[in-house]
Amino acid sequence: MIILVMGVSGSGKTTIGKLLADSLNWEFQDADSFHSPENIEKMRHGIPLNDLDRMPWLLALQQGIQNWLQENKNVVLACSALKASYREYLAVDSERIKLVYLKGSFELIQQRLQERHNHFMTEKLLNSQFDALEEPRDAICIDISPPPEAIVQNLRKALQI
Repeated sequence: MIILVMGVSGSGKTTIGKLLADSLNWEFQDADSFHSPENIEKMRHGIPLNDLDRMPWLLALQQGIQNWLQENKNVVLACSALKASYREYLAVDSERIKLVYLKGSFELIQQRLQERHNHFMTEKLLNSQFDALEEPRDAICIDISPPPEAIVQNLRKALQI
């Protein structure tokens, strides 16, 4: 099974994804590691990616998901997946992929990004993240205001695992 943890930058995808994977004894993967060096440089310089920039990234992620499912791996994948069309690329098997949406206010996420250091995604890009976000209707929606451990506990209850 794949649990795809999505949301804007700063919503806690990596933190929550790692904690969830550890609590389940599953593998953790971060979609950021699938980006090209060129995309990372663009984001580091505050330049939002467009759909053309994201296409090779989405195809690489899709291939990774297909491989994990074929190998019957249990993986928690942290991935922004902001647009419905992106999620369609990634939902290669709706029976074995669960979508989790980490939802929080602009103000809360902005505060978190201001406190984060050494990450290519800066708070300068937060507006573009929220502009691109198409909130999913078919996801488990999790409020990100509690502490990470409580979020994981809420998430496990919602996933029933």
